[in-house]
Amino acid sequence: MESGAVGVGAESATIHADGFEAAADWSDLLTPETYVGYDRAENVASYNEATFDTPHEYARPSRLSLNEWSLFGEWTVMGEAAELNRSGGGVVYRFHARDVHLVMGTAASGATSVPFRVRIDGEPPGAAHGVDVDEQGLGAVTERRLYQLIRQTTPIADRDFEIEFLDPRVQVFSFTFG
Repeated sequence: MESGAVGVGAESATIHADGFEAAADWSDLLTPETYVGYDRAENVASYNEATFDTPHEYARPSRLSLNEWSLFGEWTVMGEAAELNRSGGGVVYRFHARDVHLVMGTAASGATSVPFRVRIDGEPPGAAHGVDVDEQGLGAVTERRLYQLIRQTTPIADRDFEIEFLDPRVQVFSFTFG
């Protein structure tokens, strides 16, 4: 046998990914990656009232512009993340993308699982739920990783996303969109 891998043909393979593995929909992606910690945060509606590195109560804004987001509830905003101090807090975001992902994890100070509820335009996501959320919008943070929260079908439009944490001691790091 000549040089080369055993059992590997010369023809190229075509890979088709769908579901969770599908590539971002670049043609309809208008919302950029967004960091929550104050070191790199942008387009934050609530940080004009912020007190960094100490607990602070953030009010839910009545309206957000496209690509603007806000915390609500009592959070401690740190350089790379924000940590929820009391249950019932969350994040709202006005976005334009097919998918919403959030890097989050349980806080070092104890929680092993933090339940959450996701809404899109004020309603449970139904068929637009991501792999880490059910049709009612329920899921749980169990480890630090990227969670897929929303996976919409067309048409893609400007939408309001909300995640509310039902227990404290969760940390949120960054949003990505696809």
